[in-house]
Amino acid sequence: MRILHTMLRVGDLQRSIDFYTKVLGMKLLRVSENPEYKYTLAFVGFGTNPDHAELELTYNYGVDKYELGTAYGHIAISVVNAYEACDAARAAGGNVTREAGPVKGGSTVIAFITDPDGYKIELIERNPDGSRKANSD
Repeated sequence: MRILHTMLRVGDLQRSIDFYTKVLGMKLLRVSENPEYKYTLAFVGFGTNPDHAELELTYNYGVDKYELGTAYGHIAISVVNAYEACDAARAAGGNVTREAGPVKGGSTVIAFITDPDGYKIELIERNPDGSRKANSD
């Protein structure tokens, strides 16, 4: 089994596509218009299924915001350098909500940014191959 995608409901599809492609560097993989059912899907990611999990951004016509609730936590993305990733995100208009630094009680360097709809994205410092960096938890 594999995780294929995670769906997020968004209030402005183009704003969300811009965030995930321009701030986080994902690619717009495909768009599916469904006017009969009043929704549009946009899939973004760093690669395509089945090798990479994707994000499905769902825009329901006429809905510009959602209650996120208290169950949702965050999406985690590995980065080689969390400090540089925060600087790049900020320069591209991203909202850094927790600056890069060691996780409480450990040494793994993390940061958080928030997308335009309020979803949190954790940046976790890893080696280019995705393995944990030396001295990390």
